[in-house]
Amino acid sequence: MPPKTPEDPEQNPYDLLEVSQEATEAEIRTAYRTRSLKVHPDRNRNDPNAAQKFHALTTASTLLLDPLRRLALDAQLRLQAAKKQRFASYDNKRKTMVSELEEREKEFKKARMAKDQEKTARESENVRIREEGRRMREQREKELELQELERRCARSKDEPNGTVEEDTLAPPPPGDLDTTIRVKYVLSSHPALSTAFALATHLRRYGEIDEGAVVMSQKVKKPKKSKGLVGGDIIVTALVPFNQLGAAFAVVSSAESLKDRGMDVAWAGGSEPPILGWLRDRGELGGPAPNRAEPLPTKAAPEGTTFSSFPSSFPVFDNVAPPSPPAAKAGMDYESLTLLRMREAERTRLEKEILEAEAAEGS
Repeated sequence: MPPKTPEDPEQNPYDLLEVSQEATEAEIRTAYRTRSLKVHPDRNRNDPNAAQKFHALTTASTLLLDPLRRLALDAQLRLQAAKKQRFASYDNKRKTMVSELEEREKEFKKARMAKDQEKTARESENVRIREEGRRMREQREKELELQELERRCARSKDEPNGTVEEDTLAPPPPGDLDTTIRVKYVLSSHPALSTAFALATHLRRYGEIDEGAVVMSQKVKKPKKSKGLVGGDIIVTALVPFNQLGAAFAVVSSAESLKDRGMDVAWAGGSEPPILGWLRDRGELGGPAPNRAEPLPTKAAPEGTTFSSFPSSFPVFDNVAPPSPPAAKAGMDYESLTLLRMREAERTRLEKEILEAEAAEGS
């Protein structure tokens, strides 16, 4: 059983330090040093209560060395002694009455505490129900909006000459992670890229980077034969936000050559930003969407090379000309439009999913 502390009304700090109520300050300090050396956790490693005993001694010493608190403690001890003396003089009947009264008071306190807990639980349940109702209402509103969009798309197909409403040609709204890429590499392969500043300097050849917003994490990877890693390898994962979408696109387009040098690059959102698909459908991007299983056959730009703003010009590596642009479409088909709206609804959860994936991979 852990020792009682001086805050316990049944514990006497004088008894804990083994001194009398008339002890001087010097005697209290001497008693504390003597007793604390005996129960110190460093000398009693096998005693699980050593730390609690040492804390109790320290608290008792601090209390007794405070003149005002000691004065209050002495008054409390005198009252307890007087009460104990009076109780000893009571006859059995009065002792029984006092005991019953104290027991009733304890039961009342327990009942009040249980009532407060029940009230708190009921309020929490009400909050949960309101939150669930709000979530269901929002979900229902999104479903109605999607149904309305589907009806409008269906009407547009039935219109003469395949006319499409103007709002279906509008570009998707910008996302928070449209210009952000995720870079992953083994620190031993790139020892110079141990800080966010160094990584931003290394990737600045593609375009300007918001250095203050670069997020970097390092984890010790357990050895895996399939990965070719040894014990103690440090895996660095960083989110690098570029100032322009064209620069981020250039890095992802160079993923193959960067991977050959031990650096994996992908979009931070887990998929290509919707605006790239919109531009590609309009014939302004200069080629089809890159396949993740087969990255574009590009190479990293040489040191000092920078790229112009998006989307008028993207980098062309080693004189490899970009694919010829397809003819601009008159509008987006129903399936593409539906997928675009679904991606918009999920964009706000992308960052959370990235963090969860990193945590699962580390475990």
